[in-house]
Amino acid sequence: MPGKLFYRERREVGEGDQVPRFNLVAVADVNLKIHVTHMRKSELEQIAEAVGAELVELKVPDQGHKIQVGD
Repeated sequence: MPGKLFYRERREVGEGDQVPRFNLVAVADVNLKIHVTHMRKSELEQIAEAVGAELVELKVPDQGHKIQVGD
């Protein structure tokens, strides 16, 4: 079974910005150390190919992860 790299898109980065837009969230069944906080999609694809892992994009709801508590 190939390993899996789980990633998601950062919320604070816009479509045209020239900064890395993705966070690597989890790694399953792959011996891998990551030394950066944010990555580009092409970097994720290259790493996945080199270690023989599958990329899995985590879907994030439009509201984000924070829950508003009513009054």
